Amino acid sequence: MGAKSEKDKKINVVDLFAGCGGLSLGFQNAGFNIVAAFDNWDEAISIYHNNFNHPIFKRDLNDVEDISDIEKFHPDIIIGGPPCQDYSSAGHRDEKLGRAQLTISYADIVTRIRPKFFLMENVPNIQKSEKLDIVLKMFREAGYGISRMVIDASKCGVPQKRRRYIVLGGLNEEDGFLDYKLIAGQSKQSMTLRDYFGDSLGFQYYFRVPRSYTRRGIFSIDEPAMTVRGVDRPVPTGYHGHPNDPVPLSPDIRTLTYQERSWIQTFPKDFKWGSASKTNLNQAIGNAVPVKLAEYIAKCLMEYING
Repeated sequence: MGAKSEKDKKINVVDLFAGCGGLSLGFQNAGFNIVAAFDNWDEAISIYHNNFNHPIFKRDLNDVEDISDIEKFHPDIIIGGPPCQDYSSAGHRDEKLGRAQLTISYADIVTRIRPKFFLMENVPNIQKSEKLDIVLKMFREAGYGISRMVIDASKCGVPQKRRRYIVLGGLNEEDGFLDYKLIAGQSKQSMTLRDYFGDSLGFQYYFRVPRSYTRRGIFSIDEPAMTVRGVDRPVPTGYHGHPNDPVPLSPDIRTLTYQERSWIQTFPKDFKWGSASKTNLNQAIGNAVPVKLAEYIAKCLMEYING
């Protein structure tokens, strides 16, 4: 038989800061070959291990003195979302906490291994960080052209208003090399829960605990969900309604289960969450990249590679 065409060759991907596997599953669904994943959180590693055939390794990704354990997989693409808590508007932004240094470590690994492409994703607030300027300079000095933008997951097949900042790099590519594809494929309207689930959820309204009672807490399935957070709280006794609630609070209105929130993150219903504690399970789901968002980005990249 003749040699395989470029389109038939497997494109090998390594996932750093893999968490429970949202990015990996999205890229796998798009046709990429995930060869290995790395993370440092035991609970997420256990969930990941339950759902993928390739290995995941426990590793401190801040330790970049020797990266031969990553380099040996010869990745064509490196993907990853360094922890975002130090940038996130959901908490107290403080880059002195040290997790922001993982963004530098990610860039260090990428620029030393020099895969053909890489993806780095984070919260939009990273744009206010000096760390972003540092890593963009590192990428460009290593020869990468950059496509970067904030993407709303609800325009990419996810029934959730979740905005993520993505940086895609291509070795020896022009800046903006993937901008057109990333923008052109997005829907004009946000996807609602009903668009995604139909009537299968079995309810019309649900409660999401607001950060303050100046915000509404009741939502309809005829709108996209708000960002899935890494906490699970019951309906508080002190909440007595908000003018923008679509219906009054009643005993029939409840918060979402962890399974329902994982589905809103577009994990499949047969995804195995294992026996992690409720706290860790909620954090793993809330931290994850929505699978369909990762798949959307991966498909854009695959089309570009094959084109």
